[in-house]
Amino acid sequence: MSTLKRILFVCIENAGRSQMAEGFFQKYAPEGYEAISAGTKPTPEINSIAVEAMKEIGIDLGKQKPKVLTNEIIKDSILNVNMGCMDKTECPAVFMKNSVDWNIEDPKGKPIEKVREIRDNIELKVRQLCKTLE
Repeated sequence: MSTLKRILFVCIENAGRSQMAEGFFQKYAPEGYEAISAGTKPTPEINSIAVEAMKEIGIDLGKQKPKVLTNEIIKDSILNVNMGCMDKTECPAVFMKNSVDWNIEDPKGKPIEKVREIRDNIELKVRQLCKTLE
């Protein structure tokens, strides 16, 4: 396990919201913290519109890969942030303790304009979280 305190961002597919949150956290995290993202049913690749929206603001998710949520990842995290999901059988919050739910809309299938709004909402929430960790 890393000596850094880990914040876990989760959603079902680990293809959009949680990946964007991980990218923002890596940018804004106070010293001593790191981020990881994962999903209960990860897709083969990240949502290309999410990658494009993040690239517009200088964060490159192009090399990131969706990861499966494991008990080890959960155990090694001091806080689990559920991005929001409607599927109660696959929702990561069902499996996690010490979690918060941000209830963020899924960017899947949305046009770039909507994904930018979602991206900006995630950035705001990550920045607020980072302030509480300083």
